[in-house]
Amino acid sequence: MTTNVIKRSIRNTSLAIITSAAFMLPMLSWGAENCDRPNNDFDGLYCLTKVYLEADKELNNSYNKLSKLLNRQQKSTLKRGQLAWMRERNDRCSYNDDGGFFVNMSCATNKTTTRVNFLNERVRECNAGSCRDSRLDD
Repeated sequence: MTTNVIKRSIRNTSLAIITSAAFMLPMLSWGAENCDRPNNDFDGLYCLTKVYLEADKELNNSYNKLSKLLNRQQKSTLKRGQLAWMRERNDRCSYNDDGGFFVNMSCATNKTTTRVNFLNERVRECNAGSCRDSRLDD
């Protein structure tokens, strides 16, 4: 009896998830297709956030790629530089006041892509055999 209840519950939950997904897919594709002309601020934020998240993923990949090329002392220097960069990005692209927490997504994306380029330059230097420790904490 209990097994039947569990199976029925799983079937009903699965059906609800599939039905929800079927209704959400057109909405997700709408968001992807209309980032040129968002209808309102929330649609615009959705589009900006998608781009930022992709830049952030690239940042993490570049950081990890560079980190693998470094010795322990260089990794420590890189981490110190990365943390300083994050503080600077946060200071320039966000603020907190009585009204809430605000993030300028365009600023954050631009800062992040600039940092990705910086890290990729360090990867190229290290791959060429000329890792410059002095650049790792920039």
